[in-house]
Amino acid sequence: MLAGLEQWKRRAAGYAVLVFAALVATALGYQWGMGTYEGRPRTFLESIQFAVEMFTTTGFGGDSPWESPQMNLFITVTDLLGMLLLVGALPVFVGPFIETVLSSSVPREPETPLEDHVVICSDTTRAQEFIGELDANGIPYVFVEPDGERASELYESGRNVIKADPETAAGLDTADLPAARALFADVSDRVDASIVLAAKEVAADVPVVSVVEDPDAATYHRLAGADHVVSPRSELGEALAAKVTTAERAGIDETVAIGDGFQLGEVSIRHGSRLAGSRLADSGIREETGATVVGLWAGGGFHPTPGADRRLPVGSVLLVSGRPDQLERLAELARSAVRGFRAGRTVIVGYGQVGRAAAAELEDAGVPYTVFDREDATGVDVVGDATDPEMLLDSGIVDAETVILALPDDTTTEFTTLVARDLAPRTQILARVEEQSNISKTYRAGADYVLSLAAVSGRMSASHLLGGGDTAASTQYVDVVRRRVPALEGMTVADAAIGERTGCTVVVIDRDGEMLTDVGPNTAIEVGDELVVLGTDEGISTFERTFG
Repeated sequence: MLAGLEQWKRRAAGYAVLVFAALVATALGYQWGMGTYEGRPRTFLESIQFAVEMFTTTGFGGDSPWESPQMNLFITVTDLLGMLLLVGALPVFVGPFIETVLSSSVPREPETPLEDHVVICSDTTRAQEFIGELDANGIPYVFVEPDGERASELYESGRNVIKADPETAAGLDTADLPAARALFADVSDRVDASIVLAAKEVAADVPVVSVVEDPDAATYHRLAGADHVVSPRSELGEALAAKVTTAERAGIDETVAIGDGFQLGEVSIRHGSRLAGSRLADSGIREETGATVVGLWAGGGFHPTPGADRRLPVGSVLLVSGRPDQLERLAELARSAVRGFRAGRTVIVGYGQVGRAAAAELEDAGVPYTVFDREDATGVDVVGDATDPEMLLDSGIVDAETVILALPDDTTTEFTTLVARDLAPRTQILARVEEQSNISKTYRAGADYVLSLAAVSGRMSASHLLGGGDTAASTQYVDVVRRRVPALEGMTVADAAIGERTGCTVVVIDRDGEMLTDVGPNTAIEVGDELVVLGTDEGISTFERTFG
């Protein structure tokens, strides 16, 4: 805004000099012409009066008519000059004035006192996801936006914003940073480091979360004083790989014998499914299929024991239990397929920061993988264009259990998804996108699970500031254990409050060799029962600590 004001001042000054020069030149020309061609000499003051009247269109007819062709030509030219000067005044003076009157004035300090709020620097797609988490938790926030146009857009959309420079102590002090609960910086690696330094100068005790594009920059952000440094691309790669490594890290395949004719599987909610967008209570899954939803992957996180009000968004993945025929009925309802827990070979398409993070996660879990990328580099197994079907076939996509699309361009990701789905209809496709708005298109192209960089970054940042641990899927692995729990004998599942206390679900009860699969709140836990319990690794640990 300050730069724009200076530019306007220079433009207005130049226009004023031009008008003054035109008035003087016109007056001198008129004075000379009236004496030379008309024989009616005029003083300079009389000539200036003529020029002003002509340029302002308020008169100048007192000396008319003019007899000589030279003076008539002079008057015609100066008429046109006056019109041009008048038109030129519109963009210089009138336009900015009307824009100022009609546009909202962005405040330079909070309109109401702020306390226990979050200072956000500044408006980005990741910040939009972040404020969604803040809104959901009822936490106030204020944007500190140095760009006047963007600040006006935020203000006119109803956001709490002040126009100030977040890289300065004065700008952050204006946002009442000392009274804030946290600061969130997400502009660029260098600018964020500058914001962190300014924030610690204003309020050293206020936690600061900064977002880095390059993981190597995280060290410098910590040196600047950042309390939490978020590297969303690395976390996104780990989150995608976690969907592959679940079976390898936990015991969801043959290591836990649940019982003959009873299975655990995953079913994706696809576009066109009646389940898409419905609440779990209204989905009819239990009534129509007999299968039981014991967990839900959505938005980069795993949600054990989802409540009746939990929505089932397109692209969410249900973790379900039941007989094979029940799971198949659910798959038809979801317009998907039942996938078991096999950590087979994986193809990683794209070996940037996200792809490398996914590869490291798979390497750590012992899952075999092939890397496909456009450029040859260390770690790349197959080089080619991912949108070329023949080249993609060279990666072994048809025989792969899973494909991770870690491409930097959303349009390329969408097209590659179409190609991969056509080549390998049964292969699980996990994809990353930059923009949240492109998630639905990627699902329509055939992806089974899509995560956006903005969503992962926003949720990770919110988890640091709001507490409760990481929200990224990469920190949550599903586990299944079989335990006899004497402390719960004689109680019902509802009385034990297993879900509320640990976040785990009792999937099956083994009672003297008989597998009770229809476990509900009123199911009693008898002496000698063995419980088959499902939950995240953290939830299982809590279960074992709580019930011994």
